[in-house]
Amino acid sequence: MHPAEKSPSSGTNPPVETKKDNVNKDSTTSVSTDGSVVIAGKPIHYRATAGTLPILGKDGKPTAQVFFISYTQTNVADAANRPITYCFNGGPGSSSVWLHLGAFGPRRVEYPGDGTTPPRPPGKLLPNEFSLLDVTDLVFIDPVSTGYSRPEQPEKATDFYGQNNDIATVGEFIRLHTTREKRWRSPKFLAGESYGVFRAAGLANYLHSRFNLYLNGLVLVSGVMDFETIRAEGLTDTPYLCFLSALTASAHYHKKLPPDLQADFKKAIAESRAFADGEYARALRMGAALPAAERASVVNKLARLTGLPVSYIVDRDLRVSPFEFRKQLLKAEGKIIGRFDARVISRDGNAASTRPEFDPSHVLVSGVFSSAMNAYVREDLRFERDLPYEILAGVNPWPWARTTGYPSTGPDLASALKENPHLKVLIQCAWRDLACPPDGILHSVRQLAIPTEIRSNLRIEEYEAGHMFYLNPPDLKKSAADIKSFINKTVGN
Repeated sequence: MHPAEKSPSSGTNPPVETKKDNVNKDSTTSVSTDGSVVIAGKPIHYRATAGTLPILGKDGKPTAQVFFISYTQTNVADAANRPITYCFNGGPGSSSVWLHLGAFGPRRVEYPGDGTTPPRPPGKLLPNEFSLLDVTDLVFIDPVSTGYSRPEQPEKATDFYGQNNDIATVGEFIRLHTTREKRWRSPKFLAGESYGVFRAAGLANYLHSRFNLYLNGLVLVSGVMDFETIRAEGLTDTPYLCFLSALTASAHYHKKLPPDLQADFKKAIAESRAFADGEYARALRMGAALPAAERASVVNKLARLTGLPVSYIVDRDLRVSPFEFRKQLLKAEGKIIGRFDARVISRDGNAASTRPEFDPSHVLVSGVFSSAMNAYVREDLRFERDLPYEILAGVNPWPWARTTGYPSTGPDLASALKENPHLKVLIQCAWRDLACPPDGILHSVRQLAIPTEIRSNLRIEEYEAGHMFYLNPPDLKKSAADIKSFINKTVGN
């Protein structure tokens, strides 16, 4: 017996079921095991299934195999009516490992302290008392080329890349899984992180327009819907306005703000947002026409709100890049801060560069998540594959739906909300996220072309850490409670 099988809290037992695909009968496509996890003092028994489903072409033949891991609670009276949540991360090119083993699944990666200290490799998995399994079944999806998902013809991998192809592929997976597992009567939710938010917004419209599959809710974690909010190109200054409050929050964490702001985080954020919406927006719009006295005032306020030197802000013409901010904030100490989590610090080897050489918050998580997933899939879930499990895959080129302007799925979400007034949306954003800042997604939400009465369908929650805020235990606990109350309220429990 494998050591992990000795305790119910380990999560799994030997395989109980093997399935073969209806189309490709020569290959074993899934294996199921039984497990349990204690949530809120109550044991939750579940069946875990690791496997693949085919993506069918127009001729009905498989064009790709999409890998997934699902968890279905077994001790329920009416499983067909139980909520089910389809989960994925972003990238594009990311597997679903982060939400799976970081937040939602019955097992989670062990992290020391508040999630800013590097765990010693290879790391280990713990029972996840904050799993969502007590309120919803879970399906974690790895898009084509990530995880164990692969095209049938490797040379045609790019057929699955790009905004529209990706949404169509993941949408087809959700349709087929819903059909095979007899879940059409279940309340259905999507949960996406980062680019997964972009994907989820597009899927909300695609699923009901293509398959008449109407969703009950979306959980949007640390994400982006409009790239105009995070990508400064040409004359677009929107990202500088959207990032400012996150820069203020990050400077506050590292104690670089003036005493009055350092003593009151809410005051610091309120002042930062008011400045971005008012004086700062005017200053960027005015450019060289901005009066000298007004420019000097804006420079001083930016220094106050970011902890950066006045000289740096003058040299950058009032435009504070989040990439350079990560190098400049702790430059005097010879340290850099993380992009995904600005709480994480490290050193790089080039003091003269204006940007960090790497992201310390990314390398903090990648090794232990990779080790944990590779061991968990084969040893606990008993899914055998000799292919590498691609945590992050290269998926270039990635064509966008629009040939001009910025990529956006905001209009897709607006259409889904207008056509399905029962659709609810929970937006989760974190203050020290310098990849997808809170005010980026909030700007997108404010611009949604929807009737006023539908805006009550949107709920926003904020967290203290970074992009993967669930690595911080208080945020993980709050996030789980927020999602569970959202699902229960949406389905009427």
